[in-house]
This record gives sequence, C-alpha cells and structure tokens, in this order.
Amino acid sequence: MPILYTTKASATGGRAGHAVSENGVLDVTLTVPKELGGDGATGTNPEQLFAAGYSACFLGALKFVAGQQKVKIPEDAKVTATVGVGPRADGTGFGIEVSLAVHIPGLDKAEAEKLAAAAHIVCPYSHALRTSTEVPVTVV
Repeated sequence: MPILYTTKASATGGRAGHAVSENGVLDVTLTVPKELGGDGATGTNPEQLFAAGYSACFLGALKFVAGQQKVKIPEDAKVTATVGVGPRADGTGFGIEVSLAVHIPGLDKAEAEKLAAAAHIVCPYSHALRTSTEVPVTVV
C-alpha cells in the first residue's frame, strides 16, 4: 500500500519511563498502574496511549464514512476505547482486549450502528487488530 504519512515515537525506561514523538509534541512520563504493580504515580501508560489513539482514529473513520453518505457527525460525537491488559492463557506473555463505545448525539441508533460498522472496516486500528497485522522487529 502507498504510505501517506509516517511518524515515530520512542520510549525509554519501559513502563516506568518516558515517551516522546519525533516532533516532540507528544512528550509523556510513563508510570505503571497500581493494578500492574506500580505505585500509582502521576503519568500515563501504553494502554491509555493506545486507547486515545484508537478512539481518535475511529472517530476520524466515522466522520469519513459519514461524509461519504452525506451524514453530518456533530462536534460532540465521542468514541471511547476501553483497553485491558492481562496474562495470556498460554502463559507466554500478555495480551490486550479492546472495546469501543460510539456516541453520536442526534442520530438514531440504527443509523449510528450502520456508520460504526462501516467505520470499523475503514479504521486502520480496527483493520490491524482484525487481521493480526505482522509487525517487523529490527534490532539496530
């Protein structure tokens, strides 16, 4: 596929560290939640970052498909991504589970469900999760 945009972000220190995007706009302190053995210090974590990115991307996809169908999505429309992390059943690592809640004020539920289903096809986060996209890992 032709790539239209590429960006980078880097993390140091793991879950208790620091992450920054290549342009420096995203610059966050990473902390481990108490539920995962952390001290509850102020900061964010990979699951929150994933939830924020996915919800924003899905809302963008929702607006895209709505625009194709000449449906106006109100400014107060909201997508909430819930991301959970825990040990995999096979004992070899961790997995995530994700759910999305879509709220489109002023639109009937059937129309909103139709648009959400279409956005779920268009959204690259949804596509990656649905297709188990391969991620190359390179040691540099």
